[in-house]
Amino acid sequence: MASCKHVFMLALIVTLSLSSINMSLAARQLLQTPTAPPPALTLPKIPSLPTLPPLPSVPTLPQAILPPLPSTPLPTLPTQPTLPRTTLPPLPSTQIPSLPNPTLPTVPKVNLPPLPATPLPTIPTTIPSIPTIPFFSPPPSN
Repeated sequence: MASCKHVFMLALIVTLSLSSINMSLAARQLLQTPTAPPPALTLPKIPSLPTLPPLPSVPTLPQAILPPLPSTPLPTLPTQPTLPRTTLPPLPSTQIPSLPNPTLPTVPKVNLPPLPATPLPTIPTTIPSIPTIPFFSPPPSN
């Protein structure tokens, strides 16, 4: 199995080396050929355009004369009929009964006991110092 891999690699190397020999020989042959000067570019002759005859002039159109409009009066529209005015009967005048004013009961006065006179706690203005913690050095590295 391993010998098969070696044979394949050997065949690949031989193929690449043979192909590169052919390429280098072809390149050498191309380098040894004399270079011919490039052919001069010449523009083709453009043929002259034939002259066109002048355009004919636009003919003048005759002016159209319209006949006058008839002077007949327009018909009048019929008048719209008027609707009779309707009157509404008067509303009955009924008296709204008045409601008696309710009397609200009185709320008794309640006296609250006085609040105890306890002083408010004071807020300290200084911050106490934080005790320092001794740190030991790390163990030595190897």
